[in-house]
Amino acid sequence: MQVLTIDPLKYSIQSDMLFSFGVVPVRWIWVALVIIFALIEIFTLGLTTVWFAIAALVMVFLSFIQIPLTGQILIFLAISGALLFFTRPLAVKKFKIGQEKTNVDSLIGKHALVIKTIGEFERGEAKINGQIWSAHSEDNTVITEGSKCEILRIEGVQLIVRKLTEENL
Repeated sequence: MQVLTIDPLKYSIQSDMLFSFGVVPVRWIWVALVIIFALIEIFTLGLTTVWFAIAALVMVFLSFIQIPLTGQILIFLAISGALLFFTRPLAVKKFKIGQEKTNVDSLIGKHALVIKTIGEFERGEAKINGQIWSAHSEDNTVITEGSKCEILRIEGVQLIVRKLTEENL
């Protein structure tokens, strides 16, 4: 009886090779991933895949060290996860991703002039940037004509305001 033996050294995957059917160094796979993740980020602008691209770039350099492929993948996932978890919220806040302000939203926090008294149970009018808006007091206080008020929010076509005092001017 003849036993078939296979030389494991001849057919094993080397630590720096990803595929057994060709000679593709892992570092080139990491370079390809950097490019792929960067392109995805360019087209989506979601500040998500950029962290994977940075982690893959780090892995390009780490791949010169003889680290097993599974170790490289775990390091890549750890770096990506840490970047995504810790730096993405800061970047989103800094670049204001996903927060598209309209012209109306830009009025919030600005001061307006009351041109028709805002009563406890009645709407008044306030003027800002040359436009007259229907206005209502946030806490139902009376704000007299000629007073300045701060715009807190906008509900529909109505400003929700509070009277400005000497303290919050």
